[in-house]
Amino acid sequence: MSKLKQVKQSVKTGLIGFGMAGRVFHAPFVNSHNGLELIRISTSNPEAAALATSLYPKTVIVPDAQAIINDPDIELVIVATPNTSHVPLAKAAMEAGKHVILEKPFTITSADAEELINVSEATGRLLTVHHNRRFDGDFATVKKLLASGMLGRVAELKINYDRFRPELRPHAWREEDLPGSGILYDLGAHLIDQALHLFGWPRTLHAEALIQRPGGKVDDRFEIILQYDGVRVALSSGMLIRQPGPHFVIHGDKGTFVKYGMDPQENALKAGYTPQTMADWGKDPESAWGKINTTWQGMNLQASVETETGRYQDFFKNVAEAIRGEAALQVLPQQARDTIRIIEYCFRSVREKRTLYLE
Repeated sequence: MSKLKQVKQSVKTGLIGFGMAGRVFHAPFVNSHNGLELIRISTSNPEAAALATSLYPKTVIVPDAQAIINDPDIELVIVATPNTSHVPLAKAAMEAGKHVILEKPFTITSADAEELINVSEATGRLLTVHHNRRFDGDFATVKKLLASGMLGRVAELKINYDRFRPELRPHAWREEDLPGSGILYDLGAHLIDQALHLFGWPRTLHAEALIQRPGGKVDDRFEIILQYDGVRVALSSGMLIRQPGPHFVIHGDKGTFVKYGMDPQENALKAGYTPQTMADWGKDPESAWGKINTTWQGMNLQASVETETGRYQDFFKNVAEAIRGEAALQVLPQQARDTIRIIEYCFRSVREKRTLYLE
């Protein structure tokens, strides 16, 4: 007699926060992944609660985070709240026996990050950080290109995250003078995570962080230079760049790769699409493919490089599988802690107006 196949139970999930992060970057993936089940959303905002109810009618909407943390049915808690609340909410959730996904940036200080890592180890609960830009199609393309050797020995990598938002946003906490606010903690966390993922811990660091918009209270422009053995990595972002430059530039001793345009998944999510409702999810249009100019097997080559498909859903798939013991966790809290350490070093470099040696 054949044995009945055991049905794998989905991970019951609670989402704390239904601002842009929770609404756009978390809820759609939890709701559409068969390994996860979105059973609770907490928000104290009546308009957000009404929107959550309309989008997820089977999900219970509760007014505060404690209703999720104390729920015995919930295994996984997603913290998608302002940066200053990450530590107490994540700590309380793990101590209540929940696994935790924290929206990036992980924490405001590396000491806070260490504290949460210690709580994770003490409670045996999984802890990870939503560094979704590791799952950008263009970043996957860069990883493949570097592994291929087509550019030879890499000498320089530039990653730019350009925006044009000349007006300050009223009541936006990221633009208030609060711990963890500003563009370096926001967009910088993405670029730093990508650099560390590719090259590891740098030898030296030099940073600039500026306030360029009138009335601004926190940094809205930064540039970071990381030095490795023979490799220079430049990371930059700003809010007053109306004509964006290339997103990625790689120079090697055999050639150069240049890629314009951002991964399309964010805009698709903001328009209300998900991987289940969009046939070409994560696909870059051919007009946005990167260009390579190199010498390959004795031939001079200039060509377009088709962008890999972006897959934000793979972050959530990995978390669900890691909770069930079916896969190793991809975004480790120790890696996210190192991103915060780099941010701390950046602000120290700005204060001291000098290059820091990190070895």
